[in-house]
Amino acid sequence: MSSSNVAKKQAAMEAIKYIKDCSVIGVGTGSTVNHFIKELGKIRSSFDYAVSSSEATTELLRLEGVAVTELNNCDAPDVYVDGADEATSHRQLIKGGGGALTREKIIASSSKNFICIIDESKLVKKLGSFPVAVEVIPMARSYVARKLVQLGGAPEWRQGFVTDNGNWILDVYNLDLTDSKEFEVQIDSIAGVVSNGIFSRRPADKIIVGSENKIREI
Repeated sequence: MSSSNVAKKQAAMEAIKYIKDCSVIGVGTGSTVNHFIKELGKIRSSFDYAVSSSEATTELLRLEGVAVTELNNCDAPDVYVDGADEATSHRQLIKGGGGALTREKIIASSSKNFICIIDESKLVKKLGSFPVAVEVIPMARSYVARKLVQLGGAPEWRQGFVTDNGNWILDVYNLDLTDSKEFEVQIDSIAGVVSNGIFSRRPADKIIVGSENKIREI
């Protein structure tokens, strides 16, 4: 196993400690979360349901024997565990490299506790090196792209990719995210935008950072 995968697994195993006495678990999407799902399957009898942020995650959960329910059919998740493409010491995140950002943001916002699990390469001083994913209604793609250029960004259409919601993704480069909360609001205010991958208004409550030799929490 590569050093990166070892670090991801270490973070995922640490997150399992926060599942105790939980009824509903929110589960995100991505390579680090895939390790968490493996561990979650080992204790599937200790909680009632998982709420999934993507069709891919739902499939993996079911393969591990975990019962999956819809967010509409349950109480607020006790804890939501997900990864990130970038994270700061202020627990603000960029997510959406896997295209599941809208469902991830919905579950994160509705959960009582949001735990982000990452390997140390994802920890940055300032958000913005990784592009910001923006989910858009297909007919609004060009219009939204022009508005994003006005905000200083360089949007690229993720061609050939369709979200689980049937929408498209614009990956926006070169944004100055010094005030990431303000940018999150500005992007969301553009007509045709469903959601964007800046998680600053609802940051993580805790970040678990894994490495080969140690675990630390923020």
